[in-house]
Amino acid sequence: MQYIMLIYQGTALDRQATLPAEEQKQVYADYQAVNQTEGVTAGLPMGLPDSATTVRVEGGKTMTTQGPFAGINGAVGGWFILDAESLEAAIEVAARVPAARFGGAVEIRPSEVYW
Repeated sequence: MQYIMLIYQGTALDRQATLPAEEQKQVYADYQAVNQTEGVTAGLPMGLPDSATTVRVEGGKTMTTQGPFAGINGAVGGWFILDAESLEAAIEVAARVPAARFGGAVEIRPSEVYW
């Protein structure tokens, strides 16, 4: 199944800006690693908002919420498509996105065409 992964920055950019240079480089490397993950592509239609799952990482624990609202301030910072066997596999990739652990979130929607 294909999933659209919406990256909500929340406070992530502000928090990342306060990190030492080496940690900022690691955040960039973490984004690059997600971009190079097998199955990551771009450019497909998004599913309806009520089909979304939102992922946050707090205290090292991955938490999920059904629905499209991330409940955080900030704009969508990016998106990608993930070809994964299950929602659980998509959640694992979403948890690797640095924004999810720095005050943002990743919303997952199945890709569906309605026309």
